[in-house]
Amino acid sequence: MSSPRLSDLPVILWLRQDLRLADNPALAAAVATGRPVIPLFILHQASDGRDWGAASLWWLDKSLRSLDADLRSRGSRLILRRGDPAMILPALAQELRAQLFWNRLYGQSAVGRDSDLKAEFGAISCNGSLLVEPWAVKTGTGGTYQMFTPFWKAAQGVIEDTVVHRAPEQIPAPDQWPDSDPIDDWTLQPSKPDWSKDFEGTPGEAGAHAALTQFIRAHLDDYPRGRDRPDIAGTSRLSAHLHWGEIGPRQIRAAIEKAGGPAAAKFMAELGWREFNHHLLYQHGALYERNIRRDFDRFQWRHDPEGLQAWKEGRTGYPMVDAGMRQLWTTGFMHNRVRMVVASFLIKHLLIDWREGEAWFWDTLVDADEANNPANWQWSSGSGADAAPFFRIFNPVAQGERFDPHGEYVRRWIPELAHLPAKTIHQPGQGVEGYPGPIVDHAMARQRALAAFKAMRAD
Repeated sequence: MSSPRLSDLPVILWLRQDLRLADNPALAAAVATGRPVIPLFILHQASDGRDWGAASLWWLDKSLRSLDADLRSRGSRLILRRGDPAMILPALAQELRAQLFWNRLYGQSAVGRDSDLKAEFGAISCNGSLLVEPWAVKTGTGGTYQMFTPFWKAAQGVIEDTVVHRAPEQIPAPDQWPDSDPIDDWTLQPSKPDWSKDFEGTPGEAGAHAALTQFIRAHLDDYPRGRDRPDIAGTSRLSAHLHWGEIGPRQIRAAIEKAGGPAAAKFMAELGWREFNHHLLYQHGALYERNIRRDFDRFQWRHDPEGLQAWKEGRTGYPMVDAGMRQLWTTGFMHNRVRMVVASFLIKHLLIDWREGEAWFWDTLVDADEANNPANWQWSSGSGADAAPFFRIFNPVAQGERFDPHGEYVRRWIPELAHLPAKTIHQPGQGVEGYPGPIVDHAMARQRALAAFKAMRAD
């Protein structure tokens, strides 16, 4: 019996956080071999080595279903497996005598595993998730950047010209497909109770492109102002799509460059901040575990389970904070300006370890990302790279008055306060029935936080 020809042997396309067909370098490379392609997704941990949060899995469920439908329209399908890729991939590759293709991840847990697999199987890896990879941006002395502005200036100098590739019209299929888990068996959709019934967003590649088109058409020109206003739809809502790779940063960059206008650079800087966070993940490892600035290891956090629970449930008595936390629980999303306000409140008003807040966001945000989520929390705490100074303590009342000037955001999420006029709606302690008084005094909390920071620096 003759051995199969090389052209008849399949290749495995290992999909991770690149759940799209257009501008997917690993998919393009796999199709270019002319051999049958087996798209494979393995449900495992995030690239920093921890289990996915529940809201992320809700999004993933729908994204995988959408991707499978897109693949089937091109003569292919998605194979699903659950478990450790370091065990599943070698067994499947040896069984099928298949070459491996994938787009790179940048968490150190994933990098170590992928390096071992690449050495064993001669896999082909590509860049499908960043504009520029971590090792391509170096300081003049060959080091890594810890400040965003010089990082982004240097990065823009090495980003290659944007060339976006179309999705393949057909994807060669094998004569026989390997076994696949039914996605319903993964039970990624919550039930009893279904806390996701009011979640927002349309997972999948088509949903990502619709969100980008809508943002450019309706909101890009006003982005520098609209991005800070939670009472209006001024942001792109692309973060979850980017996290799961339903759209790539090169595609977004090309669309923004084509649209042009004075706001384009501001929005591109937000993509740059995402790049910076992923470079930090590559440099420092699991960002959710430890402070980048190690002097913060001496900070004396308070143990306050009641305060933490009030914060989670939107019962702090500060309307801007509570509106954000209720939006998060209801929709799986929170406006970026409000994320900064609620993070500052937990860290500096309550002196609760930023890791507690990061863990809650990780579980409840549909866009929870192993780079962005902890890096942004460390920015708020002052413990991260290029972080806000600890003594920058947001006044949640002033933040509400400035960025929700008519009170519409608070009215939407705190109906108990809907009858209050704009001039008072952000004030705590108004004795409204059904709404709690403030759990901490702002002036006292500010002084306590500054004293704790001073004590840390004195140690």
